[in-house]
Amino acid sequence: MNWVLIGAVSGFLGVALGAFGAHGLPKDTPPEALEWWKTAAQYHLIHALALLLAGLASLHGPRVDLAGWCFLVGTLIFSGKLYAMTLGAPRILGAVTPIGGVLLLAGWVALAFAARSLAGRL
Repeated sequence: MNWVLIGAVSGFLGVALGAFGAHGLPKDTPPEALEWWKTAAQYHLIHALALLLAGLASLHGPRVDLAGWCFLVGTLIFSGKLYAMTLGAPRILGAVTPIGGVLLLAGWVALAFAARSLAGRL
């Protein structure tokens, strides 16, 4: 998987969605919903960088696919649900958000294990 490309696209979308949240959401969006959007965009961008890091690590040979998939799916679930709730999706979707968070954590653990194998090669 080309995690550098996926990270770059994810970073672009994170910036675009962050800008939309700052300038394009309706003026009557509740403050709580604006906070959801900000949190979604923040985590989205952080994990776009994590995807780039996974892609760069993969250039040196360690297996980072598990980390990449965890970051990608975790971002889609975590940030995606917060974006959707801000735009009016039922709040019950928020119950799925922790699954995304756990996947993001798992991605960092998987990346750490991949880094252990990389350390011996540098």
